[in-house]
This record gives sequence, structure tokens and C-alpha cells, in this order.
Amino acid sequence: MKAILMTAAGEPNTLKYSDIKEPELSLPTQIKVKLQAAGVNPVDTKIRRNGIFYDQPLPTVLGCDGAGIIVEIGADVSGFKIGDQVWFCNGGLGREQGNYAEYTVLDQRWVSLSPHSFSAVEAAAGPLVLITAWGALFDRGNLQADQTVLIHAGAGGVGHVAIQLAKLKGARVITTVSSEKKAAFVKELGADEVVIYDHNGFATSVNHLTDGKGADLVFDTVGAAVFKESIAATAHFGRLITLLDPGELNLNEARMRNLLIGFELMLTPMLRDLGQARDKQIEILNQCAQWADQGLLKLHVSKLLPLSEAAFAHQLIEEGHTSGKIVLSI
Repeated sequence: MKAILMTAAGEPNTLKYSDIKEPELSLPTQIKVKLQAAGVNPVDTKIRRNGIFYDQPLPTVLGCDGAGIIVEIGADVSGFKIGDQVWFCNGGLGREQGNYAEYTVLDQRWVSLSPHSFSAVEAAAGPLVLITAWGALFDRGNLQADQTVLIHAGAGGVGHVAIQLAKLKGARVITTVSSEKKAAFVKELGADEVVIYDHNGFATSVNHLTDGKGADLVFDTVGAAVFKESIAATAHFGRLITLLDPGELNLNEARMRNLLIGFELMLTPMLRDLGQARDKQIEILNQCAQWADQGLLKLHVSKLLPLSEAAFAHQLIEEGHTSGKIVLSI
């Protein structure tokens, strides 16, 4: 079968379009999926640049997000049948095969039926960002109806679904973006107020919009500089959740505000083999599929590329100007 192999840690050109052996079922609880699309996420580019998570030899197949059709099932599989359309976040970290490939095999436990209203391309864009946004907003952030949440980079992959999930919860959403075009995009998604990044930062604008209080919850998807400024935009006794390492910081003001600071890494259950936590992630996908089929949740795919152009997809992500998601068509 055709697949994209990460042959070494480094630049996008280390990704090679190659022929590899098609995977086969090895356990009675496994299913085989003919992949129709694979989502491309920033974590894919970081693994490619810095190396895989496991002490295993290269090459390896990247890509955590996949969507496709079940073509074979093991003897003990229940709840799924040949022909089912599924989406999932599995593999791609250097141990199990990822989804930049024509076929994959995985345990039925880590699969969810994809939304009927989504194409395979839309479905492949969803799992990692939906699970990430849910974890940050609800599990770590404890977002409640009528609270105010500040979501950074609202036009991005995680940000654009975080806005929708927060609105489904009944929260007031303030989001930051980098341009007027992205501001219009996030407004369409339901954002109540939009702050455009500039050299003066965002905290003053957020505090103005909240009458000096700050946001009850701030969700940082960007990194250290944004995390640092976010402290001043978080309400006293509020919560500040980040996806990234905030680096060395003076946390005196965070302490004075009695902030709860948390981290969201949705890969932890896969990396640490935490079965119950992964079960919760499947529950999240099941709920999101229901909302999608009710017309309450959508995935924005800004760029669709053939599998053979995975290296170009990585280049686009690292340039940092994309809205929504980039997906590889298989």
C-alpha cells in the first residue's frame, strides 16, 4: 500500500511517499480500515522535526487523525460491521502505524462511528482537535453556562471547534485572531467578541470587554508569550489552561489572582496507555458526532491535499497562517 514514511527527524523533505506492507488483523478485537482521509496536526510536524516519542527505529508513519470505511473485522468485534464509516485518533506517535497511509488496523475500542453528515475529509479533521478542546474547556477548565471564556487563536484547528463547544455550553466567547478575515470567520462560528492581535497585545482589550474583570477561563493554544499576557486577562479565582509549555515565568500575579493553572495534552492517554482515559475520548467523539448530525458542530477544512503532498501540508502548518484544518485525501 502507499504511505508517507518519516525517514528521519528534520525538515518536511524527510517525509517520503513510499510502498509498505499492508497491515493485517492480529487480534480478534481489531478492525481494518481503508483510510479515505487523514488530518494533519501541528503535533505531526513537531514529531517530524524533533523525533518520535518511542525508542524505536525509523521509518514510521505519522498522522494521529484518520477517517475511513471498515473493510475487515476480527471475530470478537461487536458494535461495528464491514462498511461502517468511522473516525478516530490512533497511532502516529512512533509505535503504532499512523494514518498517512491507505489502510490501518486498530482495536475496536479506539474507534467511533463518524457523523453521518460529515464527509470522510471533514471527519478526519476532527478527532484530535475536538478531544483537545473538550478536555481544555470542560475537563480541565470546568466551563459553565453564562461564564466568559477567552479562546486564543480562534481561527485555528483547535480554536475553531473550541468556540463552537463553548457556545453549546452556553458560555460567552471572546477570541483572538490575527486578521479581519479571520475575525469574520470566527464570528460565523459563534464568537461573541473578537480581539485582533497587534503589537499592543490583547489583555487591555479583553479587560475592557469584561468591565475590568477578565475572563473566567482562558484557553491558550499559542505558547509562552500568550500564556504570560493571559494572566492579566484572567479573572480573579479564574482558570488558565494551556496546550504548551509556558516556559520560565514570574507567577506572582497568577498567585495574587488565585488562578488555577492547568495543562491539556490529549495524547497522554495514548502515550501512557491509559485505557479509561481513552474510553472517555471515545465518548467525546460520540457526543460530537451527535451534535454534528444535529447541525450544531462543523469542521472547517481550509486545504485538501493528496496523500503524496504530506510534506507540503507540514510546510503550510509550520508557516502558521492556516485557518481550520489541513487534510490529506487518500
